Amino acid sequence: MTNPFQDRQIQIDDNKYIRIPQREAFQSLVDFASEDPDGNREAGIILPVGCGKSGCITLTPFAFGARRTLVVAPGLAIAQQLEKGFDPANEEMFYRKCKVLDGAPYPEPAYIRGDEVNLADLQEAHVVITNIQQLQGGEENRWLKKLPSDFFDLILFDEGHHSVAESWTALKTKFPHANIVNFSATPLRADGQIMAGRVIYSYPIFRAIAAGYVKKLKAVQLNPRTLRYVRREDNKEIDVSLDEVRRLGEDDADFRRSIVTSRETLGTIVDASIQELKRLRDETNESRLKIIASALNYEHCAQVVAAYRERGLKADFVHSIEGGPANDRVMNKLARHQIDVIVQVRKLGEGFDHPYLAVAAVLSIFSNLSPFVQFVGRVMRVIKQDAPGDPVNHGVVVFHAGANIARRWEDFRSFTEADQSYFDQLLPIEDFDPADSRGQKEFNPVPDAPEAESGYPADVEIRAQSDVSLEEIPLLKNTTAAEALRVLKAEGFTVDQIAVAFRALESTPTTKVRARQAKRAQLDARVMNTAARLLAERKINPQGRELDKQRLKRTNLVVLKSAIDKKINAAVDRGTGQRGELSRIELERIESQFEDLVAAAINEVFNGPS
Repeated sequence: MTNPFQDRQIQIDDNKYIRIPQREAFQSLVDFASEDPDGNREAGIILPVGCGKSGCITLTPFAFGARRTLVVAPGLAIAQQLEKGFDPANEEMFYRKCKVLDGAPYPEPAYIRGDEVNLADLQEAHVVITNIQQLQGGEENRWLKKLPSDFFDLILFDEGHHSVAESWTALKTKFPHANIVNFSATPLRADGQIMAGRVIYSYPIFRAIAAGYVKKLKAVQLNPRTLRYVRREDNKEIDVSLDEVRRLGEDDADFRRSIVTSRETLGTIVDASIQELKRLRDETNESRLKIIASALNYEHCAQVVAAYRERGLKADFVHSIEGGPANDRVMNKLARHQIDVIVQVRKLGEGFDHPYLAVAAVLSIFSNLSPFVQFVGRVMRVIKQDAPGDPVNHGVVVFHAGANIARRWEDFRSFTEADQSYFDQLLPIEDFDPADSRGQKEFNPVPDAPEAESGYPADVEIRAQSDVSLEEIPLLKNTTAAEALRVLKAEGFTVDQIAVAFRALESTPTTKVRARQAKRAQLDARVMNTAARLLAERKINPQGRELDKQRLKRTNLVVLKSAIDKKINAAVDRGTGQRGELSRIELERIESQFEDLVAAAINEVFNGPS
């Protein structure tokens, strides 16, 4: 059987359909394949989102003259995308679309997915594509048991920063003589481990932006002039500066969580992201541009969605707790441009592609750079290809100075020098003195209070915030302008005079009706999540029936949720089925008493009526 990977010449040089990073990465792979292996058979390729990583994967077997290649993705969605690149029946197959081959014969693909293929199919294939879940279980895996150790001579890992995980390592051990190439947008895993193998090629994001492969980004940091501590143990008030806000964000985990969960500061992040979305829509006349927001957990998703809905935007969220059909409905609304904001907890990650996402609102905590790059990558895909100057290919990242986005990254060294500079500017650490602010911001730490997993920490609550300044940090930093500002300050110009370079954040107008509707929608999600969390803390099966003392055939989850609902209804003198009639004032009363009402319900369910 002839093997196109070994027998056919491909068109790479002078091929206008092959992107610069694909061409350069291919040459690096050719050079690596020709080296004396000396025991080092693993390499890494770093390509930013939108720079043609999938196409580069389809080219790689030609660089090695591979006999049979295994292509492994971290999940089903990415595996399906990779399949299309190798499928001769697909008009978008990379070899045809980019004129790499001038017709058949093409490499023969096979896809491991359940029972759809057999061993004979794999034996006839030049390239086998699958997701890692199909190959888990080590030597006991039904596929790996059938295959000899030399079945593959090349293994390609998409999103290769996963490749140090145990299941990926076992796969490498099974085929000890195969060359391995890891492809990723970041060499780091979410847990901080470095991607395996020597990085032989990395395409800097600066070049990707200049070429129009990804959006030009800027960051907007919310800088409060001061914050006021109200210490509950002695009721002492302490004013802190912006520098202290940043320090607290670095040192205090509860403070960071409060920045993205407390109503006042969450609201300013939401307002700033809406302001940026409106600006981009106005500048581009493109109404389909959208916001993507990161959240801490399920209940926080509901809180963030409520904040956007209260301000008149159409918002929804996806979460792993929700069933597939529910998430599919939200994704269909996103695809049809029926929502303005999509909120998620690391749900829309690798492989997700919706170029109309233009504003990334950081409303969660990122402890290292890798997951942050994945999140920002959602707003990096361009709408118009190869058009770096087009305003529709601009994106914005919005975050709060107290959320510790700037100084928590310990993995800059894993990026090229250009990318270190890029992320340093995207996440600034330099001081900023905003215009004088007459407002004060308050929050109340409670020492030694446990942090709730729900995303509502008990020991830090930000009570009020006003006069927040926005600082724009362009991707390509204007050092001349920055020096000019320093000179002006040294010459005695006031902060007020210099502050014309910055603009104040304007709160997004809302209505009491929208506020009530948003609170009403959030209440149901909060009750359900609280009931489920309480059962989990007590290691009680939510589908069991031991709490159903009245023998009404109700599950434990229904019993506890009903008890909480009854306490809520009683607090505002409402009956069953009347929640839709709750006023905004009643909903605010419920919100302020929520923990006490839950405590009363817990006591009744577990200890009996008093």
